[in-house]
Amino acid sequence: MIKRTVAEIAAMAGGTLAPGTDPLFRIEGVSKDTRTLPPGCLYIPLIGESFDGHQFVQDALDKGAVASLWQKDHEQPPEGAALILVDDTLTALQALAKSYRHQLNVRVVGITGSNGKTTTKDMTSAVLSTTYKVHKTLGNYNNHFGLPLTLLQLEEDTEIAILEMGMSSRGEIRLLSELAEPEIVLITNIGESHLLQLGSRLEIARAKTEILAGLQQDGTLVYNGDEPLIEQVLPELREPGAMKAARYHRVRFGAKPDNDLYPVQQRMDASGTHFEVQRFNGIDFYIPLLGSHNVINALAALAVGVHFGIPAAVMAEGLKQLSMTSMRIEKIQAASGLTLLNDAYNASPTSMKAALKLLTELQGYRSKIVVLGDMLELGEQEAEFHRQIGAMLKPDSIDRVYVFGTLAKHIAEAAAVNYPAGHVHVFDDKSRLAQAVAAYASPDDVVLVKGSRGMKLEQVVSLLKQL
Repeated sequence: MIKRTVAEIAAMAGGTLAPGTDPLFRIEGVSKDTRTLPPGCLYIPLIGESFDGHQFVQDALDKGAVASLWQKDHEQPPEGAALILVDDTLTALQALAKSYRHQLNVRVVGITGSNGKTTTKDMTSAVLSTTYKVHKTLGNYNNHFGLPLTLLQLEEDTEIAILEMGMSSRGEIRLLSELAEPEIVLITNIGESHLLQLGSRLEIARAKTEILAGLQQDGTLVYNGDEPLIEQVLPELREPGAMKAARYHRVRFGAKPDNDLYPVQQRMDASGTHFEVQRFNGIDFYIPLLGSHNVINALAALAVGVHFGIPAAVMAEGLKQLSMTSMRIEKIQAASGLTLLNDAYNASPTSMKAALKLLTELQGYRSKIVVLGDMLELGEQEAEFHRQIGAMLKPDSIDRVYVFGTLAKHIAEAAAVNYPAGHVHVFDDKSRLAQAVAAYASPDDVVLVKGSRGMKLEQVVSLLKQL
């Protein structure tokens, strides 16, 4: 984590010390949350639509913060407090993070995409950690304040930082890339998330390729070669000011054989997936995750590993030790013996289709059951996207369908066309839904639970684990 004097912090953040603040006070780390604030840190009072961190500055200092930023347009700072005065606390945080990044001898990997960002980040970390000291984005710290906070968490001897970059509108990923200045960037795919804000997949592709804005000269772009929209918008980045690097290298991964990396064999066992890659003859790769879409994510991580000079056999060992962020097709055994596939972290049409494909490919279960919730932020076509998912469901591959949520009713309506009466169920109460699934399911069955983060379907998983 950053360790500097208050005077050094002020200079890096573009601020000035308040009268009476000792310039030699030493800061160790930063925090925006007084609930988890470590002693000795710098408090960052961020301002949002419904909150203002300035009201917690005194609380932060009482809990052990050495000093705090203070936005100049706010009156009545705490008397006698050690403060760094800035024009804008968020801008100061970003400036501090960028300055710290320049002071470190760290190499940066930037990752974005509509789906699979976190999974690919975890896989990339597993590959690179075999050889380097790595720090990766924790949780969902992938936005305009989360990424700067992640940079400020880096130890001075960190060799590689893997930074996830998220967005909700145009310009956000550009900002993050320019802060991080990566030497290699990765685009997992272009899906339907954020259609509500951006209006089309083409605009989403333009927003995702903003990750090249801060790419270093002669850097590398790793991207999904199965997605034509990425290559369609790349020429637009030649426009003046669109990106830092005049020259960069491209590496394509995907399922099709015209990519630089593609799988040649795949097979699933009880808890993971084996696969081979055309570039690495004789190497059996294994990931403790199910599904061909996760093999594609693994190819992206392998492409990054190649960039950093890691041998294929070493990368294979790293993937075997993969530690995943929870709720991304997490396999759980319920007390009854029922198998649960918890994919409740998020959902879009692309990720929903991938999860359903995985379920249909699984072998050895008596019945296959889905619990599906709303897919959010899909714009004007949201009902149609849900109907498309419902139309995909067929009784010869998935036995029972349970849905929760207003939009998910469209899934049920479309699915009911294909199913006998009593095989598709709609609920507005998670407890009753879980009880209905438990009443039908046997220990030899598997249940996939998937929906957008806002639906909190992990609560259904928790109930099913106990029933």
